[in-house]
Amino acid sequence: MLSSSSTTVNNLPLKKRLCFLLKLVCFLSSVLIFCEFLIYYVVIFQCRWPEVKGRAHMSKKETSASVLKAIILADTHLLGEIKGHWLDKLRREWQMERSFQTALWLLQPDIVFILGDVFDEGKWSLPQAWADDVRRFQKMFKYPVSTELVVIVGNHDVGFHYEMTTYKVNRFEKVFNFTSGKLITRKGINFVLVNSVAMEGDGCAVCRTSEAKLVALSHKLNCSQQKSCQTLLSLSGCPQSFLPCLCSEILLLLSAFRKSATIFTAYTARGIKAFPLPSTVEALKSLYSGQYLNTLIWWFHPRLILSGHTHSACEVLHAGKIPEISVPSFSWRNRNNPSFIMGSITPTDFSLQKCFLPYESRVFTIYCAAGALLVILILAHCQLLTPPFYFAQRLISKHKAV
Repeated sequence: MLSSSSTTVNNLPLKKRLCFLLKLVCFLSSVLIFCEFLIYYVVIFQCRWPEVKGRAHMSKKETSASVLKAIILADTHLLGEIKGHWLDKLRREWQMERSFQTALWLLQPDIVFILGDVFDEGKWSLPQAWADDVRRFQKMFKYPVSTELVVIVGNHDVGFHYEMTTYKVNRFEKVFNFTSGKLITRKGINFVLVNSVAMEGDGCAVCRTSEAKLVALSHKLNCSQQKSCQTLLSLSGCPQSFLPCLCSEILLLLSAFRKSATIFTAYTARGIKAFPLPSTVEALKSLYSGQYLNTLIWWFHPRLILSGHTHSACEVLHAGKIPEISVPSFSWRNRNNPSFIMGSITPTDFSLQKCFLPYESRVFTIYCAAGALLVILILAHCQLLTPPFYFAQRLISKHKAV
C-alpha cells in the first residue's frame, strides 16, 4: 500500500507536465490551423458579388442566370529554380493555393481569368524547369468542371518584346490553349484576349501573327451587319479591308498596362484616388506605345479593358469613356495585401468589386502574439515568472521586516 501511494505521488508531476504539454500542442495547432487555413475562409467570406447597375432595368429574359460571374486575377509570379528559394516558394504557393481554392469554393464563379505573369522565370526556363513550373501551377490552380480557367500570357512568361521568341510563345500557348486575338463568348459576352508583349509594331514574326489575328477577329466580330459597315465605309473613306465596323460589345483582356496613360486612379471599394504613373525601367520596357492601344480601341471599341502587370489596382479612362482596370497582384511576394477583382457582367452592363486576401502583416502579428503568449505560459509553468500578486506580497513582507 505504501509503495503504490508513493508511486502515485511521484507520477503526479509527470502527469501535470504531460497535460501542460498537450495544452501547448493544442494551442499551437489552433494558431497554425487558423493562420494557414481558416483565415482564408474568414476573409474571403466577406466578399460579395457586385450588383449590376442596370439589373433593375433588365427585360424578363435577362434573369439572374444571364449574369456572368467572373474572377479576374493577375501576376501570380510562381517562383522558378533560378531566383526562387525553396522556403519562399513553399510559403507563397501555399498562400495562393489556399486563396484560390477557398475563393472557388465560397464564390463559385463561372469563369476565372489570369492576366499574365503566371510564372516569374518563364522567359528563362529550360524545358525541365518549365515542366516543373507548369505541374506546380496545375496543382495550385485546379478547378472544378463548373468553372472555366482562362490564362493570358505576360512578359515574365515569354520575356519582354526583345526577349520573346516563337518557341516561348508556342510553349505557353500549348499548355494554356492561349492565342493572342482569341475570342471567348460566354452568356452573350465577348472577351478578346491580347498578347500585349507582341504589340510593339516593329514587324517581328510574333507581332505580325498577333496583329493579323486581331484584324481578322475585328472584321469577324464587327462586320456581321453589312449595312452598318457600308454606312461607316462611305462616311470614313477607309478601305474595306481595314475598316472595323463595330457592332459588338467587347471586353478586352491584356497582360500589360500601357505608357499612353498619364494618370492612374486607384480602384478601390471606397472610391477613386489619383496617383502618378510608375516609371521603372522594367515597366517602360514592357509597355507598348499608345498608338497601338488606340488601334486596339478603334478595332474593337471595347466597353471595358482589363490588364495586369502593375501589381496594383488602377483605373484610367480612354477617350473619356472606356475604362481600363489594372488588376492587382495575387502574390504576397509583391504585396502585403493581395486581392482579385470580382465582376458581375451582362451583355449590356458590368459591375466590379475588389476582394482582398489576408494581410500578411496581420498573420505575422498573430504569430508574434501567439509566440509571446507561449513564452509567458512556459515561464509561468516553470515558476520562472512570478505572478504579480506574489510579487507584491513579497515586497510588503520585506517592507514589514525592515
